[in-house]
Amino acid sequence: MEAAAATSTAAVMERERLTAEMAFSPAVANKPGEEPPNIVIKIRRRLPDFARSVNLKYVKLGLLSGGFPAPSSSWWALLTLATPLVAAAAYSFGRVDVAALYVVDLVSSAAWLLAAALLLAVFYLNRPRPVYLVEFACYKPGDEHQISKGGFLDMTESTGFFNAEALEFQTKITSRSGLGDRTYLPPGIQARPPRLSMAEARAEAEAVMFGCLDKLFAATGINPRRDVSILIVNCSLFNPTPSLASMVVNRYQMREDVKSFNLGGMGCSAGLIAVDLARDLLQANSDSYAVVVSTENVTLNWYFGNDRSMLLSNCIFRMGGAAALLSNRRADARRAKYRLLHTVRTHKGATDGCFYCVYQREDDGGRVGVSLARELMAVAGDALKTNITTMGPLVLPLTEQLKFLKSMMIRRVIRDKGVRPYIPDFRRAFEHFCVHAGGRTVLEEVQRSLSLGDEDMEPSKCTLHRFGNTSSSSLWYELAYAEAKGRVRRGHRVWQIGFGSGFKCNSAVWCALRDVPAVSAAGDDDERRRMSCNPWLDSVESYPPKAYI
Repeated sequence: MEAAAATSTAAVMERERLTAEMAFSPAVANKPGEEPPNIVIKIRRRLPDFARSVNLKYVKLGLLSGGFPAPSSSWWALLTLATPLVAAAAYSFGRVDVAALYVVDLVSSAAWLLAAALLLAVFYLNRPRPVYLVEFACYKPGDEHQISKGGFLDMTESTGFFNAEALEFQTKITSRSGLGDRTYLPPGIQARPPRLSMAEARAEAEAVMFGCLDKLFAATGINPRRDVSILIVNCSLFNPTPSLASMVVNRYQMREDVKSFNLGGMGCSAGLIAVDLARDLLQANSDSYAVVVSTENVTLNWYFGNDRSMLLSNCIFRMGGAAALLSNRRADARRAKYRLLHTVRTHKGATDGCFYCVYQREDDGGRVGVSLARELMAVAGDALKTNITTMGPLVLPLTEQLKFLKSMMIRRVIRDKGVRPYIPDFRRAFEHFCVHAGGRTVLEEVQRSLSLGDEDMEPSKCTLHRFGNTSSSSLWYELAYAEAKGRVRRGHRVWQIGFGSGFKCNSAVWCALRDVPAVSAAGDDDERRRMSCNPWLDSVESYPPKAYI
């Protein structure tokens, strides 16, 4: 029993990747009669070391998802059916009779060739349609909604809801959060006393959603009343009746046959889930436009209790949202910015530890908040490892895959456990990385685990500093930063990585179809409308800051 308990404890420690740091105080020798020095042990949670274990079933899942043609894929089905048809046509055309004379059976040959051509035509018409990202727009609140770190702490103290320990905790988290002094909060939260009502929450949702949608439609020339046939809105914590999607339909008087979806409770990675859903719908509906709106509502989800696990969200979540226009029309390939290459979704909700690590609940005083468990970093690391293992065969160059295969063969066939699995260099697969700006610690640990450089993480860190954690829309603010700097060139690949409750880790891979110029106040009317979609227009020159606060 003791051995089993020790093994279980070791497994838990390995899963959470705890790092202990010891400090002695005071650093002087004890005199007779004095108390021994205090020993302070700080436990620091980190993402798991991906090199220690790689589950091959996720590699196989990636291969079957598109890394190599699977036996059940449409390509293999076409080859299986077309080959005998072409062979039969060739046999009919050059059949040899008993007298060794060639007999040309044009009728049979033409019939077989026609069948093969018909099969190819059916396959061509039913092949997956390319999905284009025509344009996206991020919401930039007005200056009246800005709040500094000092202003946030003053506001928190003035409410009178928090005890001294809770105020001290929020001060410590705010100083280390990585947020700057120009983030945004809705007026209902900043009011003294706070105005927490359904009307204020609806006003925030309308300002964010309609703000970015107005810019998107103006920049693309799309008529939402006539052209949009698919609408997907995701917001995790605010789900009124009628839904947010219905609010958009009502505002823009959209078509009666519009296919609308409202995704709730899916966390900060719901934006990529919405993109994946839009892709599937566009595959089933030709010549269509899909609009994806990603946001989060702060007004009714501010926590006014003293539970530390629930106070974290107050310190990092801020006001924001984004809207994207997707299309499967081939004519849009000329003006679209990106083409969607892959989406990979990972869900760890079957395990209780993953399911409860981000959990909305009531505290001891009955106040509702979102609790972030201490094991969150370990859970996020495990989900990230699964996601990138699945995606690797889809995006990595062949040389990187062969290096990985070589290390796995040595470990599994030769049984040399001293050889660590090769962790591929994802910088050879992507030019731009957009990692969900969930917090400074999360970004630093992802950077360490994937061996990314400071420039790779610059869009994520600058987004966290300028806008805070805007939930699922943060990935679009990060891509907008890369565009604002003029770094996106034709053929560049973009990797968006989102984490969310459940627990989920989702990825989307895009390929740039053209150069995206840096933002500038100059230009004609069309160019200025396009630039207005980018929230970095007035601040990109001051980023990156010399030091992340």
